[in-house]
Amino acid sequence: MIRTFFELHRELIVFAHGLVFFILGLSIALQSRSYSRLELARSLRWLAAFGFTHAFYIWGYLFIPIQQAYLPEVVINGLHVLHLILLAVSYTFLFYFGVALIKPSRFYRWLQALTLCLLITWLLITFVVLDPQADWTAWQATSNALARYMIGFTGALLAGYALRKHTMERIAPLKVPHITRMLKISGIMLGIYAFLGGLIPPRVSFFPGSLLNESSFEEMFVAPPAVILSIVGLILVLAIIRALEIFNVETERRIEAMEQQQILAAERNRIARNLHDGAIQKVYTAGLLLESARKLPPGDPELLSSRLQKAETVLNDAIGDLRRNLEELYEHREEETSLIDALQSLTDDPRYHSLIEINTEIHFNGKEEMAPVRVDHLMAIVHEALSNVVRHARATRVSIQAREEAGRLILRIIDNGIGMQNQRKTGYGLRNMRDRARLLGGSIEISSVNGKGSIVELNIPWKDER
Repeated sequence: MIRTFFELHRELIVFAHGLVFFILGLSIALQSRSYSRLELARSLRWLAAFGFTHAFYIWGYLFIPIQQAYLPEVVINGLHVLHLILLAVSYTFLFYFGVALIKPSRFYRWLQALTLCLLITWLLITFVVLDPQADWTAWQATSNALARYMIGFTGALLAGYALRKHTMERIAPLKVPHITRMLKISGIMLGIYAFLGGLIPPRVSFFPGSLLNESSFEEMFVAPPAVILSIVGLILVLAIIRALEIFNVETERRIEAMEQQQILAAERNRIARNLHDGAIQKVYTAGLLLESARKLPPGDPELLSSRLQKAETVLNDAIGDLRRNLEELYEHREEETSLIDALQSLTDDPRYHSLIEINTEIHFNGKEEMAPVRVDHLMAIVHEALSNVVRHARATRVSIQAREEAGRLILRIIDNGIGMQNQRKTGYGLRNMRDRARLLGGSIEISSVNGKGSIVELNIPWKDER
């Protein structure tokens, strides 16, 4: 009954079989990334070419019989020849997909030449050595089997091995486990296809096709090879479609890197402005004081001492400014710390504890650590907020409150100063705080009332949700 079912629906099975490979080619073509830096992007076009050409080869089993009622025999024979060439060319594309993934390798040029040699050898055997006039049907079956043995089997095996090797060496280090898993599954499916598609030809008179062929396979497993190959191809298509998300990940990471560069550039500009308006001006002032002291008459030691004392005070202030700027440049680069430790360390931070009182209230257990790069961005926001409080708010006390709610971190920085006034809109530091909050996938809100202090509230997801 099962054999009868497959026999009655053979045309539908052939159509579905071809459709699977056509979708493979189409999905890759629609997701092509010519600008991608990944070698996988340039190699996948050969897999797409295999999908398209192999689909048309499979659909040839439907198209050619339909044309037999309308076209002369010589044209039909020409279509059968094109059908065989299409099979060999499709396997050549699959073979070259594996070759492209191996690049760079000392075997790359050798395999590149082997791909063309196999196709040329098959063409010579098919059209020069074998005689289609002797037995047309046997000639078709023999040429089909040789294409599968010579190019299809080796090409699919090479493609499966190369895809797995490329995944472990190039994709796995990108830390995208779901994509790595999908590419591994794709490699396994290509390996299975090597045996099912490369070693099961139509029945031929020579080994191994005389024992293992489409007829013997159907007798053994009831279902024709096209059914199993369709299932294998469908799994391959689904895995490849999921794996194509690697290009979206690459794009997001490049955008994130650009945003980080913008933030760093803005911070450099801010520090440069601070140096120009602070330390450099103070050093210039100290120079003027020393120059005026040099020009004083020698009979007035008190005035000379006063000028030198003022110059010393200004220079000490300039040194303090330089140290603060250096600390901002090197903060968070010494070692990676947990978020709890980083927040708790603020109470004893020498940059702040002598100027303001800092209290921390942490309401999360810290069992699941936040990613180090996110901790760095978050602590940069906290330090910027505290720096603003120290410089502008005239506050004596700051409270830092952190809690976890539904997978998100809510952090509030509250001071008892005079408020942030117009700096809330124009400051370099506040602009960087907002940029970093956006980079973390969250938001930052700043509320301030003149004479009653300020509240900076940061709301970000605990994990990177992109």
